[in-house]
Amino acid sequence: MSEQNNIPKHWQVKKLGEVCQTTSGGTPSRGNKNYYEGTIPWVKSGELDRGLILDTEEKISEEAVKNSSAKVFPKGTLLIALYGATIGKLAFLGVDAATNQAVCGIYKNENIDSNYLYYYLFSKKPSLVKQGIGGAQPNISQGILKNLDIPIPPLPEQLTIVSKIEELLSDLENGKQQLLTAQQQLKAYRQSLLKAAFEGKLTSTTLSEQKEGESQNSWKQVKMSELVEKPQYGTSKKCDYSYNGVGVLRIPNIANGVVNCTDLKFAEFDSNEIENYRLKEGDILTIRSNGSVDLVGKCALIQKKDEKFLYAGYLIKLRPKINQVLPKYLLNVLSSSNLRNQIENKAKSTSGVNNINSEELKSLIIPLCSIQEQHQIVEILESKLTVCDKIVETIGQSLLQAETLKQSILKKAFEGKLIWN
Repeated sequence: MSEQNNIPKHWQVKKLGEVCQTTSGGTPSRGNKNYYEGTIPWVKSGELDRGLILDTEEKISEEAVKNSSAKVFPKGTLLIALYGATIGKLAFLGVDAATNQAVCGIYKNENIDSNYLYYYLFSKKPSLVKQGIGGAQPNISQGILKNLDIPIPPLPEQLTIVSKIEELLSDLENGKQQLLTAQQQLKAYRQSLLKAAFEGKLTSTTLSEQKEGESQNSWKQVKMSELVEKPQYGTSKKCDYSYNGVGVLRIPNIANGVVNCTDLKFAEFDSNEIENYRLKEGDILTIRSNGSVDLVGKCALIQKKDEKFLYAGYLIKLRPKINQVLPKYLLNVLSSSNLRNQIENKAKSTSGVNNINSEELKSLIIPLCSIQEQHQIVEILESKLTVCDKIVETIGQSLLQAETLKQSILKKAFEGKLIWN
């Protein structure tokens, strides 16, 4: 091994531009409708997540290719995204196709195996993303790609390395899929438990166990407005990470169902503002607006330690009337599939931003039982879901470790350690 390059001595290191021909695509004028009524597949960077591209959302005409910088790449060309959130995404063309300017095509050649190059570029994606320049639309240039150092073993070794990578990544992917399956099963178990809880099945009693004068069915359906004080929106004051003033909770702080204080923003507030946006133990914060409808209506329960914080304008504070509903009981109800369906139906939007307002929250239908039974339900759920949550946390850690192991496999592969050790 060469200590300088950390690769076998018989390998070479060359710039990508020395080994491969590359070029980007183009976008025909949208002003000419005929350009987009052809049969030539036209790939956009957002489509580089399919592994092998066999079809595209849009097609262009031969006239469009002649009158723009778009060009047709042959089947087998390796594509890489240059712009925005897709930087570094890769795919092969399974058909002849053109691309827009946000995609660079790397032509096949006899000096380097395309799959070897694919896995190498995949391993360099974090580095390429860091090199992305620009503000709202970061990008990498062909110049950055062409200047990328590529470790190049003899072609037979390239094929052996690719085979070993695919073997190991296949095993890793199988393990990952098993973890994801277990994750979904736990999610289904959680919902089935919540469903049973709020149908009275976790605490149902026989007639002989009931006290004299006690109703056989104490459950009823009530509107949220009967169970909480007037919902309140948070502050719209601009906050930042300056660590001056009062900490303000935002969507990232409550998205996982518990208050997380590691990503706070701060602002200066006068005493009236502090009093207006003050939190107290037992309050529930809910997300009222988000691009993802899955996040709208997600809640977190305020603990004693969280009372020092205020909350942002895209959150709504619900303060339960504790003589009617326990905060933990209401929190669990709002996490159940029945309430999630109610929330998502009210929140869905075609504008790209999903929103639920205070009146819609107040109109939600809540299954309600006696305070005594609420205590029992909360106790049972905490007992069972604590175990469930610990398993989910372990699975999450294992999935992160799988990603780390993937990068470790690729690093060893391109240092010659995967087949030589």
